[in-house]
Amino acid sequence: MRFTSVLFDLDGTLLNTIPDLTDAVNAMRMQMHQRPLRQDVVATYVGKGSEVLVRRALTDSLDETIEPDRLSQGMELFYQYYHAINGDKTVVYDGVLDGLKSFREQGLKMAVVTNKPGEFTEPLLVRTGLAGFFEHAVSGDTCARKKPDPMPLEHACQLLEAQPQNTLVIGDSRNDVQAARAAGMAVVAVPYGYNEGQGVQNLDADAIVATIDEAAHWALRQ
Repeated sequence: MRFTSVLFDLDGTLLNTIPDLTDAVNAMRMQMHQRPLRQDVVATYVGKGSEVLVRRALTDSLDETIEPDRLSQGMELFYQYYHAINGDKTVVYDGVLDGLKSFREQGLKMAVVTNKPGEFTEPLLVRTGLAGFFEHAVSGDTCARKKPDPMPLEHACQLLEAQPQNTLVIGDSRNDVQAARAAGMAVVAVPYGYNEGQGVQNLDADAIVATIDEAAHWALRQ
């Protein structure tokens, strides 16, 4: 097997966090006199970090701009509400535990690389029982740039003392695939995540796998 380490995205790959994110977004919106959003709409806004999520949620748009003061108010409210409920309704996807155990049995080093702020990442990993599988967690505020920039993946490799050519990235979105390609790493995509509402079939991934457990079997064959 060519791989010695695996880097996992978090939201939409290991964990379904949309129920909690939607509750926090809607609490923010109600406080700011806007109607609640459906979960499937919020799911299309996830992937590029909390600031982008809040901007999209307040503008009901993927790319519309917003006044800085309104964004700042939204961020403060969102963080307040999400801190209170982080993990309440979050669930681990099917196949994740078996897959992580399989990767561990193969002797691979593992880390999480997410655009979620660190103050939410670590408690969520602990609360869902996944923290023990990972040597490190690189969050959206760990590095100067987030995915799709390769910097967070490269930083994770350094922490694991791994080489990019021997590292596998697993994610659910274009952000993950673009970052992996830019970092010179292999990448597989799962189809059940968010990816801003788009399918993963057209992404430049080495494979599309149904579960994390299937990803572990795919890695073993390489």
